[in-house]
Amino acid sequence: MTITVLRAGPQTTLQDWPGRTGYWKVGVPPSGPMDDLSFRLANLAVGNPESAVGIEATMAGPALRFDAPAVVAVTGAPVRVTVAGRPVPQWVPVSVAAGETLDIGPVGAVGMRVYLAVAGGIEAQEYLGSRSTFTLGRFGGHHGRPLADGDELTVGAEAAGTPRRVPSGEVPALTNHWQLGVTMGPHGAPEFFTRADIDDLLGADYEVHFNSDRTGIRLIGPQPRWARRDGGDAGLHPSNIHDNAYSVGALDFTGDTPILLGPDGPSLGGFVCPVTVVAAERWKLGQLKPGDTVRFVAVRSEEAASPADTGVARRATIAAVLSAGGDRDDGVLARSCTADGTTSVTYRRSGDDNILVEYGDMTLDLALRARVHALSERIAAEAPRGLLDLTPGIRSLQVKADPDVWAQRDMLAWLLECEDQLPAAADLVVPSRTVELPLSWDDPSTREAIERYMLGVRSDAPWCPWNIEFIRRMNGLDSVDDVYRTVFDASYLVLGLGDVYLGAPVAVPLDPRHRLVTTKYNPARTWTPENAVGIGGAYLCIYGMEGPGGYQFVGRTTQVWNHRHPLPAPDFDPEHPWLLRFFDQIRWYPVSAEELLDMRADVAAGKGTSTRITDGTFSLSQHREFLDANAADIAATRAAMGAAHEEERRRWSAAGEFAPQEVRA
Repeated sequence: MTITVLRAGPQTTLQDWPGRTGYWKVGVPPSGPMDDLSFRLANLAVGNPESAVGIEATMAGPALRFDAPAVVAVTGAPVRVTVAGRPVPQWVPVSVAAGETLDIGPVGAVGMRVYLAVAGGIEAQEYLGSRSTFTLGRFGGHHGRPLADGDELTVGAEAAGTPRRVPSGEVPALTNHWQLGVTMGPHGAPEFFTRADIDDLLGADYEVHFNSDRTGIRLIGPQPRWARRDGGDAGLHPSNIHDNAYSVGALDFTGDTPILLGPDGPSLGGFVCPVTVVAAERWKLGQLKPGDTVRFVAVRSEEAASPADTGVARRATIAAVLSAGGDRDDGVLARSCTADGTTSVTYRRSGDDNILVEYGDMTLDLALRARVHALSERIAAEAPRGLLDLTPGIRSLQVKADPDVWAQRDMLAWLLECEDQLPAAADLVVPSRTVELPLSWDDPSTREAIERYMLGVRSDAPWCPWNIEFIRRMNGLDSVDDVYRTVFDASYLVLGLGDVYLGAPVAVPLDPRHRLVTTKYNPARTWTPENAVGIGGAYLCIYGMEGPGGYQFVGRTTQVWNHRHPLPAPDFDPEHPWLLRFFDQIRWYPVSAEELLDMRADVAAGKGTSTRITDGTFSLSQHREFLDANAADIAATRAAMGAAHEEERRRWSAAGEFAPQEVRA
């Protein structure tokens, strides 16, 4: 059976459920339906498995012509639905005759997304185990993009059961005044936020900003007072932390801007998240529309509904969140120390389906990353039942599990026992390739991104109009040539992947004298060119794709993700599409902007190579010997940089940079 798209609508994609799982550690989001509940109910209405490929339409639905008889169901936001011009209801199976057109209109006063299921499902491109569309990554679904007028879809062969009406007692309640059930953590009071900040967060109605999408829902609400002066080596703003894994549904403060992270959001980043929407409530993110209000309601993680349910047990049929209060632990499940007693360990709640295991103090220490590696390897080897994902950060490991299989309290007990059995990480030796990449310094595309930011977001930011000059000033260097020499002299150790999607590395110079420290954009950029190279805090990142961003630009390089996968490309492992690995060492060699464009075209075409890779190892003990041998010079260099940071902070304070945004404006 063929379905012809007569009118696609503004943003209509193919999705499956639960989406693309198991790749969070390399920056691949799950995607899938943003309102999983309405999507799964549509499939059940036509007799499909809940996982079958269906259609998600944002703001307005498509018009589709069927060339053979079909059974369909439309759910989600209230819309006008017709078959051959005849109005038909939502939430029930509907027959469409051969040659007839199904027309789904625009959403009305409530809701944002509409879902369509067809008995048998819809055929779609599988990529990394899922058929869900990730438009930013250009894969999955229908050629990795939204549907367009004239597209033709093929109905699949999913085993279809008996169609059924969705009972009114199972239809989720939509509103313009939402309540979201959240757990406290991972970053609460009094470490990161003040008690008053958390009171404001739970007591205020936030407004949904128009600049929201599947990556995240921007909110307008009270600005935090903050419990910290700044983020230290992670950045000047108190929202900055050393990069860690995020959960879908986390409330991410990018500077002073709160964003609810969606199913196409980033897996790793350097901002604090005070609360996280519980898994069973995340369907609501898909129906939030600009102008709606959001009230966060603290709930106990053990009392959260099961995300596996689609019926009354999901508690989705009433708009209110019924709760006697949240967990009174500020998001910290437990504190302990390593078996040798040298390093503290903090277990933070990140929703009801994640625990963030954090090592040591809030500092940049490669020994902490070694500890993270040891824990990750141990968990992966044992593979406890219910484990879904392991995502390492700079000094933390996020452990994601199915809460119906591995409850959070049981996960915590297992992790505490596991930690007691880990060996010391001081003698860590791991494979470590040297990966030499081309860098177009101060590339024109990054200049364009800064110009766009100044025109559309903020023109008076301290890092404008030239990020490299800002980096020079922040680090007390004499000239921008010194910034150039420092970047090209450094060897950057990859500590995380997926910092800004699709295998994007977060890396730090092995020599502390090369650690240029900056702060991140506040507010963030709305556009960053693919493979731009930037520095945020003490970390370097290569942006895996176009999208928002906050790191200070130094240039642009070639692709770190093989968009041709599963077709081969030089330098890429044929088994997967990401170029870099944990503990690789990145070094740069200079090229012109024109040379880089030629190199990028060659990589995109699957020919030629611009990357030089040499196998090797990284030894933590040898690195410590290097640090000890150069301790005096390292200390002097870091002290000079620290003085420059403090001077920049004084300039910011005098200019009102730390004042509330509405005052600054």
